[in-house]
Amino acid sequence: MKITVITAVYNSEATVGEAIESVGRQTHPDLEHLIIEGKSKDGSLAAIERAAHDRMVLVSEPDKGIYDALNKGVTKASGDIVGFVHSDDFLAHENVLSRVAAAFEDPQVEAVFSNLDYVSQADTRKVVRHWATGPYSAAKLKRGWMPAHPTLYLRRSVYERLGAFDTSFRIAADYDFILRYFSQATGRSVYIPEVLYKMRLGGVSNRNLARIREKMGEDWRAIRGNNVGGVMTLVSKNFSKLGQFVERQKG
Repeated sequence: MKITVITAVYNSEATVGEAIESVGRQTHPDLEHLIIEGKSKDGSLAAIERAAHDRMVLVSEPDKGIYDALNKGVTKASGDIVGFVHSDDFLAHENVLSRVAAAFEDPQVEAVFSNLDYVSQADTRKVVRHWATGPYSAAKLKRGWMPAHPTLYLRRSVYERLGAFDTSFRIAADYDFILRYFSQATGRSVYIPEVLYKMRLGGVSNRNLARIREKMGEDWRAIRGNNVGGVMTLVSKNFSKLGQFVERQKG
């Protein structure tokens, strides 16, 4: 079973090497790692080349932002399964993709997702926030539930059926896509109750109050556009994050 992992890169010189290395050391044998680099203005390209592994393919050309870059990756993907590792983040251990592949051995499964730890920028061994997704249900979707998007692996046929990210969203195209998928899913989903992904705190959607307000506006547009709920969906989605701010021991 071939898995394509897509990493979009723009001005991530300090962190992209760790992201690439975490994919390169995966024990799953059938792997394609697509690096979609957007002509960074820093030393990202050199950092990518230093961390390169033999299952990596580099595409370096201008893009129109992260969702455009991810869409390019989805279009170029040749794997049966497609997932993402963002350039500031990394996979939790070397057997992550083997765990994902095992869940997809059932042909009825078309989505697999897991838990995620947010870690400190200064010390990635320190867990600041823990996202335990829990399994999917239609009722929970309407209460603001969503899996941590970087943990979500889908069969490539899902993107062929539903399309990829709507680039009219600047921040919330991942949430819009999640709502689009789970409201139209035709197969089973599998929740792996383990931390398979580590994300550095400081994402674009939470940098300041203006960004948070923009994110909430886009979330509302996604909720209404996919007909999955109303105001309480948005409220519940945001309040559910409070429980993620817990201290956890390493690992």
